[in-house]
Amino acid sequence: MKDLSNFSFFSGGLKGTEASFGENVEKWGIKETNFSFEGHELARDTNAKILSKDEMKLGDISMEIVSARLKRKYAEAEKIRKVFQVIFHIVNSGYQVFSVGRILEDKTVKGGTGWGVELGIFFNRPVSVYDQDTNKWYTWKDNDWAPDTPVITNETFCVTGTRYLTKEGREAIDQLFERSFG
Repeated sequence: MKDLSNFSFFSGGLKGTEASFGENVEKWGIKETNFSFEGHELARDTNAKILSKDEMKLGDISMEIVSARLKRKYAEAEKIRKVFQVIFHIVNSGYQVFSVGRILEDKTVKGGTGWGVELGIFFNRPVSVYDQDTNKWYTWKDNDWAPDTPVITNETFCVTGTRYLTKEGREAIDQLFERSFG
């Protein structure tokens, strides 16, 4: 069994995917940090790191760039900008990136979750997504999504994901931890 005392997990502590990952890291005794901003409600406030305005600015990016990269427009630009700034800190802190959501035909991932996936790909990190439409894991390899059975191999890992986690998505997360540490 791996020595899990050196492992650290990072997320935004939101309901759904991030809370399910958080429950698993707690079960396995892995250090957890949840990034957020003032006024944003967390489902898991374990070791919450409320980012200052200056820290938030480190993750700032033009919404035009995000829209172009994800091939979609965002209606509430200021609120989603804060979410994207937090996602920057999450992905910047955890080397291996996991996500649960929906992979779209254009190879992006639906919603704000997609920005975490795009950052992971841009930073050349190992990125795996559990697609709730196909109920399968995929890993980004050679500029495409390849079916995979990922394992947590890096001591720092992170997650962004849908708040609308299905029963199958929750089971996939539990199985990921069991495969990795059981």
